[in-house]
Amino acid sequence: MVGSELEEVKPMDRSVRSPDKSSPNDKLNRAIIAMLQQDGRMPFAEIATAMSVSEGTIRNRVNSMKQAGLLRIVAIADPVASEYKTDAMIGLKVAPGHTPHDVAERLSGLQDVVYILWVTGRFDLLIEVVTDDRDMFLDFLKNQIHDKPDIAGVETMTGLKNFKNQFLLKRNWT
Repeated sequence: MVGSELEEVKPMDRSVRSPDKSSPNDKLNRAIIAMLQQDGRMPFAEIATAMSVSEGTIRNRVNSMKQAGLLRIVAIADPVASEYKTDAMIGLKVAPGHTPHDVAERLSGLQDVVYILWVTGRFDLLIEVVTDDRDMFLDFLKNQIHDKPDIAGVETMTGLKNFKNQFLLKRNWT
């Protein structure tokens, strides 16, 4: 460098703290996550260009968020776009003497159950069931719901049209 160029270089201001590269509150991290939610295979260079930062910055942020448990990039099959024929939400009332945890544990081992949430209100659990056809769904209801002593009540809500399907990121992955 020429002497005059050295004079133009200013030392970094150490009073400004660098952002937590894994913070969910950081604007850049939220923007990166939004882009990856649209396309989990989007190249870091493309994200960097859109965000006006370096590709290395995007790579570092993504890796930091992964290590912190804030971000996990996975492939998710959309039941609406796939060959599944039946998608239903089922509200379950757990029978006295049983717990929502026990029922959730039993149902979580079933391939057709793709979502289980402990809820407040008139149900104890809300589950989503996706099957290949109507007969499989009816068998599921008969064998896993209606014939079980741990379930006191059920309301089945069959999906007609899916308007939005967005998976939320969680800090602690299981």
